[in-house]
Amino acid sequence: MGRKKCCRRVSCPPPAAVYKPAGVSCREAEAVELTLDEFEALRLADADGLYQEEASVKMKVSRPTFTRILMSARRKTAGAIINGKILKIGGGSVKVKCSKPGCQNPCCKKSGKETSHSCCESSKIKE
Repeated sequence: MGRKKCCRRVSCPPPAAVYKPAGVSCREAEAVELTLDEFEALRLADADGLYQEEASVKMKVSRPTFTRILMSARRKTAGAIINGKILKIGGGSVKVKCSKPGCQNPCCKKSGKETSHSCCESSKIKE
């Protein structure tokens, strides 16, 4: 039995919590769960182009931990795209602190202060 996961830092939640293939019913398709820390790892490494060392500092995790999170996120995302599955983003033990000025996400509207979200509380971000 491993130790409990530490709380990871996420700069801002995704603009949408669910992505699904066109022409596929939500009832028919299988879903893949991508946690918020996995989404953040993809954003930092692939969208923002940061090196893993820089990205791990931003998420407040070690570089090897960041690598494991990123590999899991890539595996899940690729599997969802290749197999036509729904991708649901949410959950995980994270601290959300939006760095985008004027962010319209309801989670970030409370004056940009840091908020904790735990996977045991809810799979969706709520304030």
